[in-house]
Amino acid sequence: MSGQISAGLTCPADGDAGSAPGLRRSWELFQAFRVEQTNPDHFYVHLAEDAAAQVRRFTNVEGQIVLDIGGGPGYFAESFRSAGASYIPLEYDFRELCARSAIDKAALIGDGMQLPVKSGSVDVAYSSNVIEHVPRPWQMADEMIRVLRPGGTAFLSFTNWLSPFGGHETAPWHYFGGHFAAERYEKRTGRPPKNRFGSSLFPVSVADALAWADKLTKAKLIAAQPRYYPDWARVVLRVPGLREIATWNLLLVLQKTPTTAGSEA
Repeated sequence: MSGQISAGLTCPADGDAGSAPGLRRSWELFQAFRVEQTNPDHFYVHLAEDAAAQVRRFTNVEGQIVLDIGGGPGYFAESFRSAGASYIPLEYDFRELCARSAIDKAALIGDGMQLPVKSGSVDVAYSSNVIEHVPRPWQMADEMIRVLRPGGTAFLSFTNWLSPFGGHETAPWHYFGGHFAAERYEKRTGRPPKNRFGSSLFPVSVADALAWADKLTKAKLIAAQPRYYPDWARVVLRVPGLREIATWNLLLVLQKTPTTAGSEA
């Protein structure tokens, strides 16, 4: 696994987002994250713009079909379409699609663990902070690889459970247990958390993610790094234990390898 991470540190030459981002980007993202609950528009617009730029560091999206699993109410649509992509959001919950504005005409309703998409039909499979909300995260990750065309790219990021933000709005009390954190949140606010441990929030680890990527036979790992940090921070992934706390949010970038006709990932 460590060899794969080292081998994937250089971005492909066809990316178009310029030089690697540094600490200023990380600081701006952190500042935006602080107001996620009180000013979600500010946070998600900033995150979506950063996400599209990050994807373009690895692959050109202009004219490409981008499937966003968990696309939500439209923030990412604006950023990816501005970059020239044919963007298709997919959501499990219909309410998420209409949470901000009119429903996207290209939107799909479906389960990320069983994507209603033909194998080998999209150029980019993207998912931001979704797999920690599904009970079988690596089944969803497998589905992302399945729907990619040969040579296509998957971008998978998630907030790992043992990071300081792993409990989402119940953090940092999730360190004392997910159920405890949820109950404490409800007592303090008078309402249950949106991300309820065991039903809409599940513990996902950096170690599990790297192990899943290591076992793939029909895709190769291009990069693995903390999503919101500068590229040099990826060295933390080489330290078991520390990486679970320090990563905050893990990004995996994978490329679909050529397959025989009719086969799936």
